[in-house]
Amino acid sequence: DPHVILALELGGNNPLVVWDAADAEAVAGIVVQSAFITTGQRCSCARRLIVPEGPQGDAILEAVAALSDRLIFAPWNSATEPYAGPLISEKAAAAALAALQERIDMGARVIRASGPIPQDSGGNLPGAFVKPAIIDVTGVSVPDEEMFAPFLSVTRVSSFDAAVEAANATRYGLSAGLVSDDPANWDRFIRRIRAGVVNFNRPTTGAAGDMPFGGLGASGNHRPSAYYAADYCAYPVASFEAAAVKNIESEIKGLGSADVHVRPVAAPDADREVRAPERGV
Repeated sequence: DPHVILALELGGNNPLVVWDAADAEAVAGIVVQSAFITTGQRCSCARRLIVPEGPQGDAILEAVAALSDRLIFAPWNSATEPYAGPLISEKAAAAALAALQERIDMGARVIRASGPIPQDSGGNLPGAFVKPAIIDVTGVSVPDEEMFAPFLSVTRVSSFDAAVEAANATRYGLSAGLVSDDPANWDRFIRRIRAGVVNFNRPTTGAAGDMPFGGLGASGNHRPSAYYAADYCAYPVASFEAAAVKNIESEIKGLGSADVHVRPVAAPDADREVRAPERGV
């Protein structure tokens, strides 16, 4: 139906690239807030972490793992304030853990294992609390699917060009991020990355209502929501206006000479009876 405007806001298999970033602990905070906030249940959460091969990548992963170990996943009314709560349901938790195990069975190396977090039997959704997971999928062909849970897949690459290529190796295109001390990397990244929300030295989950939010590919159809939703909730109207009535006869091309001249007639007074003019015989 050509009269129906379709706006799709779907999920993502979102990449976060870390390159030329010296402060591993600062990087870890951005990674954790990208991947594990709201128990990984934001469509803009980072699902894939792309880091350099060698010692720099090792330092980043060590810092991320250490910080993730400190995160508290518990009910909101716990004695200690939790970082996040459960997944949406016990069924969702079971499905997420099964998807994670599938990747491990395919050859992914476990950096931090997930699993259920025991809760009091009287708590809400006791079977829906899971630990964050970090797995290394370098060289492993895993499904290009969104795991809507606090699970992060790591890919190690040899160059920045390879990092951008790996980031774009998805049918999705919702959010992406770069963490780097070098602004030149950002200039290259923003021009080449294929995503609708692209952040620099910020978590991928950062968004604002006065900016467009949406994606492309399997993430959406180029109709961003938030403030820009007004563009597809209405139709555009073109209007040319002038301040007053103006004779534009001089602008009309191809006119012959005028044989009849129209004499302007003054407008009648509002309180005077108006009669039709009499014609002579």
